[in-house]
Amino acid sequence: MCFFFSFIPATFWVVVGYFVLFSSTKAEGSIRTFGKILAVWIFVIAAFLPMVGAYVTLAGLCPIEAMFEAVHSSMNS
Repeated sequence: MCFFFSFIPATFWVVVGYFVLFSSTKAEGSIRTFGKILAVWIFVIAAFLPMVGAYVTLAGLCPIEAMFEAVHSSMNS
């Protein structure tokens, strides 16, 4: 479940990275280089978030699943 929820901030960071990359193409000189490097780092952050979400889900550390289990067990009682 945490894996799917990790796509929300990842999508945000991809949009921000695309905006930075697009804005850097309009700049000149060192600002253009800085913008491209910043965009690459933003895309790395965006790719890292689903990997962390997958790890948390597969390791059984997702607090959302524990909350669902608690609600489900209280409904059966």
